[in-house]
Formats: sequence, C-alpha cells, structure tokens
Amino acid sequence: MLTRLLTVVCIVGIMSGAFCVALALCDDTPGDAAGKPFGGDRAGPANEDDHRVSVAMARERAELMHRIYAATLDVMHDRYFHNNRAVVPARAMQDVFAEIERQSKVEARWISVNTRAMSLDHEPRTEFEKAAAEKIGAGQDEYEIVENGYYRRAGAITLGGGCVNCHTGFFKAPPKSPRFAGLVISVPVIER
Repeated sequence: MLTRLLTVVCIVGIMSGAFCVALALCDDTPGDAAGKPFGGDRAGPANEDDHRVSVAMARERAELMHRIYAATLDVMHDRYFHNNRAVVPARAMQDVFAEIERQSKVEARWISVNTRAMSLDHEPRTEFEKAAAEKIGAGQDEYEIVENGYYRRAGAITLGGGCVNCHTGFFKAPPKSPRFAGLVISVPVIER
C-alpha cells in the first residue's frame, strides 16, 4: 500500500512539474532581462496583476491544464485505484489543484454534471458553473466565459464504468446515456 501511495505521489509530482514547465513555456507576462522565472521571484509576485495574462493565453493555459489534469486522473484511476483500497483519484487531484493555485493563482475545481455529486463542494455554485453543467450534460465539450478578471473554462470529463458505479450507485444497470463531470479552470486575465 505504501509503495502505491508513493507511486501516486510521484506521478502527481511529475504531472505538476510538467504543468509548471508548460506554463513557463507559454508565459506571455513581461519579465526582466535577467530572465525572471514564472510567477516572479521566490518571495512571490509583487501584486496580483503579475499572474494576469491575455484572454488568448488564458484559453491556451486552461486547455493545456484540462488535458494534464484529465490525463493524470485517468492514469491514477487505471493504475492505482481499486475500489476502497486507495484514495479516490478525483479527491487526490484536489490537492494538485490547491498546489497549482498556490503557485500560479489559477483555480481548478470539479463540478457535477449529470450524475450525483460525490461532495457538496462539487455542486455547481455560480451561474457560469450551472450553465456549464447544463451545456456539458447536453453534449457540449466545453463552455467558456470572461468575467470579473478571470477567463473561466469548463470542460467535460467522461465518467467511465468505475466512476459511474459510485456516482449512480452500485448494483444498478449502467446508464444508457454518457455520464460526465466537469472540470472548471479559472485563469486571471487582463481584460482589454
């Protein structure tokens, strides 16, 4: 069990590192001639605007982050989660979300779409999240908006057989229509 846990931690660390490299490669925020690293110096950003990017860059980052988070979730589910013997990967991903938010001010969270929320925290809260859940449930892959200084993107996460069993209840016949959760990513932007 400890070996599996350490392996999951390593995978999450590697995926987080890949994400940080990807963010640094597509960073369009101004830096100094000395090559200031992404997000400012070790003391942290001088102000909140240091994390703001253009809407186009926010869109690219959110799409990349969605692919990274979804791939990490799939790998963790496939390799390490076997019923009740490990932490549910979607829950483990919330720790990754928190660390990335701490580093980059980019927020991420799960929302329920057309299955039961496994946590009250996953219920769509804002008008954007409610609209996103409705659109994803109707078959749209993604939904986006720019509001209140953030580019917000909600993307579909397809729930496989193991996911559906927990979200719809064990020992029931599988649903006839596809089931989804949503991944909401919010990137601070400079609105022009």
